[in-house]
Amino acid sequence: MSTPADAPVRVLLVDDQTLVRAGFRLLFSVDPRLEVVGEAADGEEAVERATEFAPDVVLMDIEMPRMNGIDATSRITGATDARVLMLTTFGDEENVLACLQAGASGFLLKNTEPEHLTQAVLATAAGHSLLAPEVTGLVIDRGVRADGAAPMGITPTNRAALDQLTEREREVLREVAHGRSNLEIAEVLYVGAATVKTHVSSCLAKLQLRDRVQLVVFAFESGFMDTAADG
Repeated sequence: MSTPADAPVRVLLVDDQTLVRAGFRLLFSVDPRLEVVGEAADGEEAVERATEFAPDVVLMDIEMPRMNGIDATSRITGATDARVLMLTTFGDEENVLACLQAGASGFLLKNTEPEHLTQAVLATAAGHSLLAPEVTGLVIDRGVRADGAAPMGITPTNRAALDQLTEREREVLREVAHGRSNLEIAEVLYVGAATVKTHVSSCLAKLQLRDRVQLVVFAFESGFMDTAADG
């Protein structure tokens, strides 16, 4: 069943602190564009509530009892259409990388300003990926998988996927992986922003990825960025 275009964004709040959830609920209650449809105090409950309430966006804490936010995110993104917006602390490198692997659509620091939080939830629901420059830089600097292993490198599987991309799409993928916005990529490649958007969408479709965040992860994990750097 399709959702009316003017319907509020359905949000599931996941945090093991009752006061934190109460604060988020109060914040969102004054914005008619948002509707809190449920809460969860741990990862296991989050998976259950995501299935029960079918939220558009899950605002997910990371450190929680029973099941952490990373494992919960992996289960939710694998079984529902909900997009997950993670709440994390600055410099939490291992968790950030693991969240990328789990399918998170974005990251916010826990000290984010209230108005920024509201806009971030709306942007996530609209299909945008909130990959902060700090997160992109982390992926670039570490260049490793979430489990600490070396990048998987070019394998027959991801080679076949990459072979589907045109030369221009490869250029766009490289710039996305460097954390550049569509406007910035347009300036670098001397094309229109709409053209860049089309190429990004094509890359997502051909590589069977969900969003811009996963494009960044794929570019580094697959070894594509190593070959791109080598020319």
